[in-house]
Amino acid sequence: MDGMLSQEEINALLGSIEDDSSANETTSDQSDSLTADEKDAVGEISNISMGTAATTLSTLVNNKVVITTPVVSYSTWDNLSQEYGKPCVFIQISYREGLDGNNVLILKESDVKIITDLMMGGDGTNVEGELSELHLSAISEAMNQMMGSASTSLSSMLEKKVDISPPIASLIDLHGDVDETMISDFLKQPFVKVAFRMEIGDLVDSHIMQLYPFDFARDLFRKFSESGSNSEPQQVGKVEEPTPQVQPMNQQTVTANPMTGGQQMMGQPIPGQPMPGYGTVPMYQGQMPNMQIGQMMPMQDVNVQPAQFQAFNNISTQVPGQENIDLIMDVPLEVTVELGRTNKSIKEILDFTPGTIIELNKLAGEPIDVLVNGKFVAKGEVVVIEECFGIRVTEIVK
Repeated sequence: MDGMLSQEEINALLGSIEDDSSANETTSDQSDSLTADEKDAVGEISNISMGTAATTLSTLVNNKVVITTPVVSYSTWDNLSQEYGKPCVFIQISYREGLDGNNVLILKESDVKIITDLMMGGDGTNVEGELSELHLSAISEAMNQMMGSASTSLSSMLEKKVDISPPIASLIDLHGDVDETMISDFLKQPFVKVAFRMEIGDLVDSHIMQLYPFDFARDLFRKFSESGSNSEPQQVGKVEEPTPQVQPMNQQTVTANPMTGGQQMMGQPIPGQPMPGYGTVPMYQGQMPNMQIGQMMPMQDVNVQPAQFQAFNNISTQVPGQENIDLIMDVPLEVTVELGRTNKSIKEILDFTPGTIIELNKLAGEPIDVLVNGKFVAKGEVVVIEECFGIRVTEIVK
């Protein structure tokens, strides 16, 4: 009938529509996922990088830091909001050489306070109050050193220089209104999430996350693969090594024993190993001319005489002291008077204000130290000469 489609035509049309739909779904899945090799490579690279970063962080906080093997998965902004109930710190890391793109490191607010307190010389328990600019500045510096060391590891793996820009830290409330300028654009779409478990002494047992865009993860895998292919070992083929030319030697060699003055019969010597009875001696290649087994080597007539030494006269030699020391009399030396010393943490120093009193380790009336070029030479007491302070030396230290 005119204008009507047959069943075969309808099936063909529906089949083409299903093919287009499945193709679109496949394309979408490929853009929001990684292959097994890409996923493994991202996990391995993150594992090595964060291992190096953990060593750096351990030095900064003066505590043992353990970062476990990462878990690579996919996530979205909504899923991230469900995992973090409280505000957290986003640290944006951008690469300016070696890699194109950026990634984000997420730390919990409480973890940032503990790390900052440890960096300032505290014991990690001063975590009261809100997160301030001082906390964000300190964690940015810590991440700068951590990711800087991680970039060094990446440089070794990728066989090219990798450098980062100074990290930017910001406090983000995932459940509130987020300023879009404070987060990376790739977080608006599905992204790669690499989760680590982090332990800092007995103070922190938490998780940190590193977020990658899919394009950055694929580019990381591609460059990692290229560096691996460039460093492939050379194929081992059949190599004909040159045959060493061995000079014929007698099966038995007669040598003179310097310890006994006699002769010794032995088998063929082994190069590089000492002969029995004495130390290593030169190995002669070829047959010794005019030598028969059991015959001693001819000795040359050598005139040996005892050494004659000139007798020393008992003349008292005077060292010209005054003449030589006159040459350095005009050399200036730095004289320092030290009232006392003390130790303060970074936190205590930052609390200094006009009027702050610093207690020293010297008692009132105790002699003060006099140092010359940093060397302790004398003790003295403080006096006033007209309008200036002076030192009266009371003891010379030997």
